[in-house]
Amino acid sequence: MYKTILGVAVASLFLLAPAHAGDVEAGERKSQVCQACHGPDGNGIGDPQYPLLAGQYADYMEKTLRDYRSGARDNLIMAGFAATLSDQDIRDLSAFYAAQTGPLRSMRGTR
Repeated sequence: MYKTILGVAVASLFLLAPAHAGDVEAGERKSQVCQACHGPDGNGIGDPQYPLLAGQYADYMEKTLRDYRSGARDNLIMAGFAATLSDQDIRDLSAFYAAQTGPLRSMRGTR
């Protein structure tokens, strides 16, 4: 019985883990084109029209970039950039920006 429960628990961990995690270093290299608007580390360039990306949840950024790429999210500039990104590029960029320190903070666990 114990082995069965342990086996199910271990299998569940593998199912919850992302199939292909993003690479922070690769994301940093790929972020060169993003820096003009979002700054070198995602903390912006001082223009409030460009969102801060540093510290953003990776899964949120992945969905957002995929939505720009597919046209589900409408922004002419971002659609053009996202159209050139592969799924791995998106994962890498999202991992890089999620790893940066910025003003975005998690609200999980606060009340």
